[in-house]
Amino acid sequence: MASDLPDLGESSRQYLSDRQERDIARSIMRDIYASPLYLADPEIEAYLNNLGGQLAAESTASGRTLTFFAIRETSINAFALPGGYIGVHTGLIQAAESESELAGVLAHEIAHISQEHLSRMIAQHEQGYLPTLAALAVAVLAARSNAQVGSAAIATSQALSLQNQLNFTREHEREADRIGLDILTEADFDPRGMSSFFNRLQRTNRLYDNNAPEYLRTHPLNSQRIADIDGRVERMPYKQVRDSREFHFVRARLTAMDGTADEAVNRLRDQIRNKKTPLEAASRYGLALALARQNKYAEAEKELALAIKSGDSPMLLNLRAELKTRMGDFGQALKIYQSAIAPYPHHLPLVYGYAGALIQAGQAQQAVDFAAAQSGKRPDDARLWRLLAQAHAALGHGLASHCAEAEAFAAQGNLGAAIEQVNQGLKAGDGNFYELSAAEARRREWQETLAAENTKK
Repeated sequence: MASDLPDLGESSRQYLSDRQERDIARSIMRDIYASPLYLADPEIEAYLNNLGGQLAAESTASGRTLTFFAIRETSINAFALPGGYIGVHTGLIQAAESESELAGVLAHEIAHISQEHLSRMIAQHEQGYLPTLAALAVAVLAARSNAQVGSAAIATSQALSLQNQLNFTREHEREADRIGLDILTEADFDPRGMSSFFNRLQRTNRLYDNNAPEYLRTHPLNSQRIADIDGRVERMPYKQVRDSREFHFVRARLTAMDGTADEAVNRLRDQIRNKKTPLEAASRYGLALALARQNKYAEAEKELALAIKSGDSPMLLNLRAELKTRMGDFGQALKIYQSAIAPYPHHLPLVYGYAGALIQAGQAQQAVDFAAAQSGKRPDDARLWRLLAQAHAALGHGLASHCAEAEAFAAQGNLGAAIEQVNQGLKAGDGNFYELSAAEARRREWQETLAAENTKK
């Protein structure tokens, strides 16, 4: 566990309550989920949350829910938001030369959350200065992610003024470095990962002063910070840490997504041919994905089989089942999913894939039963709710389908859309008394939440 943490006292919550933080987070994430830059890829999201969860368990943020998500952006950046959300640019994943480097950046962001840095900055202002939650949400997002894009979205001078004051201070950055390094070490990653990554960023900044990596614009880096990190790392015993296979699979997955399908296939074939990858199985996995983009499923299966020979992985099994589904072999796909979920019950992409395959195989009732049980365990999982909505729709259950879709919108912060879905469901006229009462109660709950927010604006 990270030690020697400063006493935050109560001041960090003086002007930003838990309820306000949740409202701000919902406002920000509603816009992120609706953005084309949000990468809605279950495998990449699952990897980031597994890695982040491993790190968070060694921090004082272990008692709160942290959610990691990917942004489809080539720039090198990651950012912490209110509510325990951490965004990771795909450019950062690709730029990291080891899993410990990526983990070092995530540990730094987790430290920003565990130390309530955003709340502490807001708490320094007079209560009367605090802008509306909507303006604050825009300002926080702008300051934490892409300042150039965010600034264009800011509609009020008050929000712009706040954005200029929300960049992390040098004190906050040093504190996040120190605590992040402790988290990294306690989670059994190589602490030199943080040092090597920040040193490389600093060298890049010297070469390109007018086009510094995005991370340096939102996380000011100077020689003193680098020296402090290096000094601490030098006093630590050497630790050799191997990257997980999933780290390389995720990077290969991003490579397979980049550019046209033909470009991705050629790039990955070149990696394999010239041995430009530390893990050939990852390049073959990526090649299988790229071939699937070309609808060459038989070739994709051959490459995937070669990757699987190197060892089992839920990511490989998920793609194997997905290829069978795309080829229309639903019976075989379902068998693969069932045998894979048994040893990997917590790998959510397998769960999503199995529910989707059941629907496509015409087994909608089984899909309803499975997705309902899973969403009961994970009530904030929008993907599960949408799969449940699809399954109910296949059975002609109008109210149930719209209510499940409403839960998906609510999980992503869009309460207005959630209420509209319930309204449509109530017009379907196919629910029993209990279902109608539950839907109306859920609608009232969301309406009251929105009304309370509007009174604060």
